[in-house]
Amino acid sequence: MLRLTAQDSDDLAVISAQMQDAVLKLSDVSFNSKRRRFAFVGNRFAWDAAPEKLRRRAGLHFDSVLSVKRLGFANASGDTILSLLAITYTETSAPSGFVTLAFSAGHSIRLEVECLDCAMNDLGPAWSTDHQPEHAG
Repeated sequence: MLRLTAQDSDDLAVISAQMQDAVLKLSDVSFNSKRRRFAFVGNRFAWDAAPEKLRRRAGLHFDSVLSVKRLGFANASGDTILSLLAITYTETSAPSGFVTLAFSAGHSIRLEVECLDCAMNDLGPAWSTDHQPEHAG
């Protein structure tokens, strides 16, 4: 089971690689403006267990979030299934910047952050899957 934190773009690249191909429902995404926390729970493909084909329930959260913008969700409902492609960080005025969560089908979520403060935690045991995500070169 993984427990990872990120406070710079290199750390976030590791979390992005481990969360790549996570699937979740839009209803599993939340932003608590009082706590300034953006979070979601999804089923990640356990790249760290390859060549075994496993999935794990994982939680990801960002703290020090100032605002959240959703792009490409005009017709989306809470039941919309999202597949995470990548998470990136662009620093604007140190240490603040933008975190972009890119999903399939042109969906993305952009977080304006005071600083990069992210944690990913596996939440339970893995289970077998017959499908391993594939990516075109």
